[in-house]
Amino acid sequence: MNLLNKPLELDAANQLSVREFIRIPFYDVDMAGMVWHGHYLKYFEVARSALLDGIGYNYREMIETGVLWPVIDSSTRYIRPLFLDQEVLVSAALREFQLRMVIDYRILDEQGVVYSKGRTIQAPVDGKTRQLQLGSPDLLVERVNACIQKLSSKTAGESR
Repeated sequence: MNLLNKPLELDAANQLSVREFIRIPFYDVDMAGMVWHGHYLKYFEVARSALLDGIGYNYREMIETGVLWPVIDSSTRYIRPLFLDQEVLVSAALREFQLRMVIDYRILDEQGVVYSKGRTIQAPVDGKTRQLQLGSPDLLVERVNACIQKLSSKTAGESR
């Protein structure tokens, strides 16, 4: 496995995904040299931000269009500990986007060994009224569908 950041791609489930390289820094580890469990969410955030950038709907654009996306639920499964200077890929895959954003994560080493799995759920909230919105903004839905269509046609063209 090549431990380099990957552009937006379609995963095996035909959903948008991205992979980001992370080298575990000193300030994220405890006295035993292992990553403190709370930092896994930070690594998920790095991959989530790359995914949203790839879609063309990053946090700055969300704010500018008046929609906030707080995390309303998160889960993390710790399978193996991460250690100082370890090089890993963090993947983020968009599983749902019509009503809310559901993103699944995996942290893997260069051999493809899984160290952690996680999920976040984010709900759209009106930036002015702070009220929950029913359904994702059209802009997000349009951009996700455009990315899927573009990547699907690229994949179909490569298989010819």
